[in-house]
Amino acid sequence: MANNAFGIDLGTNNIKIYDRNEDNILVEKNMIAIENKNTLFAYGDSAFEMYEKAPSNIHISYPLSNGVIADIKNMETLVRYFISDLQKGNTKPADFYIAVPTDVTEVEKRAFYDLIKDANVKAKKIMVVEKAVADGLGLDIDVKNSQGVLVVNVGYETTEISILSLGGIVLSRLIKVGGMRFDEAIRAAVRREFSLIIGGKTAESVKISLKELEGDGKGAIVYGRDIVTGLPVEREIPTKLVDECLEEHFNTIIDNVKVILERTPPELAADIYRHGVYLTGGASQVNHLAEKMAVGTGLKVNAAEQPLTSVATGLAKIIKDDNYKTVAYAIEGMSK
Repeated sequence: MANNAFGIDLGTNNIKIYDRNEDNILVEKNMIAIENKNTLFAYGDSAFEMYEKAPSNIHISYPLSNGVIADIKNMETLVRYFISDLQKGNTKPADFYIAVPTDVTEVEKRAFYDLIKDANVKAKKIMVVEKAVADGLGLDIDVKNSQGVLVVNVGYETTEISILSLGGIVLSRLIKVGGMRFDEAIRAAVRREFSLIIGGKTAESVKISLKELEGDGKGAIVYGRDIVTGLPVEREIPTKLVDECLEEHFNTIIDNVKVILERTPPELAADIYRHGVYLTGGASQVNHLAEKMAVGTGLKVNAAEQPLTSVATGLAKIIKDDNYKTVAYAIEGMSK
């Protein structure tokens, strides 16, 4: 039987791994909990459960920061455990396809390669795929033709804006605005308007439930600590307040999309005008972002149906379809 193959999309907030043998995508929080500085206590979703609740001897962290690897040792541990879980504890040789952001340095790209090489997962072949190209494939776009395609991937800490054509990236821009900034804006607004301190998880759940709450005409119920009395309280936050505090970050993303469009060659710009913007990434579902982008750019916005896993879906296509193998490459100076 041929080697198994895994497609890995390392997100700052979530790790997505496609497993060819099972033909499914694992999605877990990209988080690790270390007890007493050197003992693995929990990882993935179970580490996230403890986040903001753990005692001081348990350190919980994201090994990725702004789309690049910040803590390679912990990231290796996470990859090793997730791959082991997928293989039911019996690690066999496999091929690995890993998605990397375009707008990062060669050293940072190499770190993704070294991560798989050093994680003891018996990697036979390690191939690198530009994240935006995998995104395009995951959105059912034929990235190998000469049409210009604009993909905006709104992640947890970064937003990647890319223009694709002929299986490559013509222009790309990585900005440090994403779901985490949205959460921070919500926390700041609640603190300012209600003198209430809420946790990051609470802000995230408000952000996710915003569309539903607005549809029902309800406010978001949050629990936190009152700044004045120091006591825990419950408050209802109007959705209008949340919408207003997110607007500034939406505008930053839209302004950067416009900057890329201004630098786009005219022939590709014509294609983009016809097709519109492809909006994906975990934080792209935030209420009103798609509408604001349509108004701000004057283009049609195609929102992904499964924005969180679009890159992993694209990697799955590359693994399964030989026609797309050419978009994956080995890093220079390394043996395949």
